[in-house]
Amino acid sequence: MFKKILIANRGEIAVRILRALREMGISAVAVYSDVDRAALHVRLAAEAYGIGPAPSRESYLSIEKIIKAAKSARCDAIHPGYGFLAENAAFARACKEADIKFIGPSAEAMERLGSKTAARQLAREAGVPTVPGTLEPLRSSEEALIAARNAGFPVVLKAIAGGGGKGMRAVEHEADLHAAFRDASSEALNAFGDGRLFLEKYLARPRHIEIQVLGDEHGNMVYVGERECSVQRRHQKVIEEAPSPVMTPELRSAMGEAAVKLARSGGYTNAGTMEFLVDASRKFFFLEMNTRLQVEHPVTEMVTSLDLVKLQIRIAAGEKLALRQEDVVLNGHAIECRVYAEDSDNNFLPSPGTITQYRAAGGPGIRVDDGVYSGWTVPNEYDPMLGKVIAWGKDRSEAIARLRGAVAETRASGIKTNLGLFAKILTTDDFIRGDVYTRWLDDFLARNDEPVLRSSGSSKLSLEAKVALIAAALRYESQHGPEKEMAGNSRQTASKWKLDGRMDQLKREPRGTR
Repeated sequence: MFKKILIANRGEIAVRILRALREMGISAVAVYSDVDRAALHVRLAAEAYGIGPAPSRESYLSIEKIIKAAKSARCDAIHPGYGFLAENAAFARACKEADIKFIGPSAEAMERLGSKTAARQLAREAGVPTVPGTLEPLRSSEEALIAARNAGFPVVLKAIAGGGGKGMRAVEHEADLHAAFRDASSEALNAFGDGRLFLEKYLARPRHIEIQVLGDEHGNMVYVGERECSVQRRHQKVIEEAPSPVMTPELRSAMGEAAVKLARSGGYTNAGTMEFLVDASRKFFFLEMNTRLQVEHPVTEMVTSLDLVKLQIRIAAGEKLALRQEDVVLNGHAIECRVYAEDSDNNFLPSPGTITQYRAAGGPGIRVDDGVYSGWTVPNEYDPMLGKVIAWGKDRSEAIARLRGAVAETRASGIKTNLGLFAKILTTDDFIRGDVYTRWLDDFLARNDEPVLRSSGSSKLSLEAKVALIAAALRYESQHGPEKEMAGNSRQTASKWKLDGRMDQLKREPRGTR
């Protein structure tokens, strides 16, 4: 087993990993940018190394600085968490060259399954259902038109190197395809340096359901249930739960076996997640694979009593997976809310600033994964997620009831949060019935007429406050890119660290490998 592990991340996921290491008796090493010097993950770690200025490209995305810190601390391994370098094959290779274990899949498996088009091709070869569309990059809008006619309108154009909704266009009518192709390709080229596109059939009101897989380095692999991730705002997951309200034992078995089959085909090891779209008739289609730990992993842990982070570490250390498929039993129901420093009453404007008072929820069945404390200043340079509030219950109704209470108990004074949005969602009839789809939340907000500055006190804002709000919005757009109302297949908006990570990897790859 490893003696010392560096955590190449920040915030709540760094704290989550650190606590698992503490329980395993493994020393944890933190890294931090200048703006994160007083962050909770730094305070809790036995050792911490500064890795540069606040911009992620100069700190958390710097492979050289992180490897140097790991060597200085004499670490055996590096856990990347999620985001930043977690899905960067160049980073996995750099770890191997430095004789430091990367806690995740091999660089080769990451390339086979982390690329959307490569993974779709592999899925077709493995007999795993995929959304009808193209597997190779489209060479022209004329070629796209032929593919669209074969798939049937409406369709979605997506960037090969994409993420965050950039280079993505939904096309309902044939007459709109040429312009959409031109615009999507141009946007993808500007965002990623790669304007190539592929095409998918648009599915009406699909559900976004993902399967968690675990594979060791000895050929053993299992799936450990599913997560329902259909409550999304502009393609960004907001609430996740396990199990899915529409799942049947037969569908779970079929999707789980398909996920394992595809992971095996790609030579995958460690924890990973296969993402699927499920239509109204419960037909499922492979979407993509996330070759890392997911933000929403706690709901799986709550219903399986497994610790996915510890399992990741044990697998990376060469241990056999002490878990057979028949050992995986789901117990009860768990739901997670992602808590962000943003004002859900003011068009979700970011709300960086100092948390004057913080109180986490508690009680039976409640788990809080966070990385904040009273007096800490939420920086403006990174994804604004403060943490996650998770509730477990013996059934879905109890989980919802407990989560309502936990949301009401949670306090973060001095900044705005999206807790008010959860209070609304958790009392809607649609959500209580489990009758949701990937655009459900966008439609719900539209029906409830959520304008840019809806709060009752917005008209009384001082000039200074209005200027501050506008400045925050501009900073957010410059970091995250403008959010677009996309009607296409589920694809959550990538945050700044994910887009930066993809851009860094694209720059490192030879042109012919993209």
